[in-house]
Amino acid sequence: MKNRIAIVDGVRTPMCKAGTSFENVQADQLAAYIMKELIFRSEIPTEDISEVIFGNVSLPPHTPNIARVIALKAGLPESIPAYTVQRNCASGAESITSAADKIFAGRADVVVVGGTESMSNYPLLFKRSYTKWLMEAIKLKKVSQKLLHLFKFKLHFLSPVFSIKLGLTDPIYNILMGQTAENLAKEFHISREEQDQFALKSHEKATEARLNGYFQNEILPTPYGTMDQHIQIEDNCIRPKQNIFSLSKMKPYFDRKHGTVTVGNSCPLTDGACSLILASEDYCKKRDLKPLGYIRDYAYAGLQPQRMGLGPAFATARLLFNMRTSLKSFDLIELNEAFAAQVIANERAFASNQFGRAELNRSQALGEIDPEKLNINGGAISLGHPVGMTGARMVLTLLQSLKEKDQNLGLATLCIGGGQGGALAIERGAA
Repeated sequence: MKNRIAIVDGVRTPMCKAGTSFENVQADQLAAYIMKELIFRSEIPTEDISEVIFGNVSLPPHTPNIARVIALKAGLPESIPAYTVQRNCASGAESITSAADKIFAGRADVVVVGGTESMSNYPLLFKRSYTKWLMEAIKLKKVSQKLLHLFKFKLHFLSPVFSIKLGLTDPIYNILMGQTAENLAKEFHISREEQDQFALKSHEKATEARLNGYFQNEILPTPYGTMDQHIQIEDNCIRPKQNIFSLSKMKPYFDRKHGTVTVGNSCPLTDGACSLILASEDYCKKRDLKPLGYIRDYAYAGLQPQRMGLGPAFATARLLFNMRTSLKSFDLIELNEAFAAQVIANERAFASNQFGRAELNRSQALGEIDPEKLNINGGAISLGHPVGMTGARMVLTLLQSLKEKDQNLGLATLCIGGGQGGALAIERGAA
């Protein structure tokens, strides 16, 4: 690629467990705050920005095209268009790859991208029966008719429908995402103990990284509260005192009788936002910008929804084929920790010759994932997983990790609800 797509800079909010610090901050507010700061510190003139592309999974009712709302709240000119992308857990990654395609095709020089999610603010819904009753009531004109209609009201009408549960349920197979992790635990013979040990390690790595200040370069302290009187400066899902005993005491959540997946070895529901600026390499040279890195290539792949957690294996296989390279060429790997069982299943799938031949149309395995390269500063189990944000956050974290280790090529890959996977190759090196 003669004119590479550069990732000029990026920033994110802290990631906070749903129902905590950011519970009253909407997804568009989180994103607008960091986008405004990112553009300010980049010193890129707003007239050079071609477009804004932002990922979000559960669009808030008040922001049907949340990317446009974010752009305007961040102070960008009304002349800059914006649109929202949705690829479930890879929505943030989709914003990056969509922008990369536009820049590569010569249709843009600078695009602001990212992802945002406020899982605290997923709405409660009413049943269809109650909606129908209300609509009929609205049509009635006479007081006598309205009084008679009241007698048709049933108490069960008020039973709420949790939109967050609907969003985390596969509509084709009617199973929760956690149940897909249980499927993989059974398929790959992953024990409860292995999952808990993996979760513990994630918290230990994230705790050490935070103590060493590794997240400071990517986190923007973010205000919250009625009058923005509080400032959140760090991720609050990390549990520094986590231990294997407390993890082992937790009961299976998705399969109460025979399951192994718990809230302790799964990622938490989380709020957060991340934004990055992408630009052509020519543009960066013209303005003497020093990018964080470059997008080398990317790939998406589909698979069975009930095994959606294996998405990284399928997407990475396609990426390696496109790049004509091997897994060993990557210095660091970010593999999203939706569930400990899902990551362990991918580790085994990557290393299996049988899986490579039967599932990936390869002559041999993708290769073993070196544990010293994998999620070196923790992953979603400890850091959190704001679903619309995560794909963008992983790329930013990967770039910062490559910088701190003085390494060049990284892989960011994640599973996607509905049976997909995404994989991005990110490099720091000069041309």
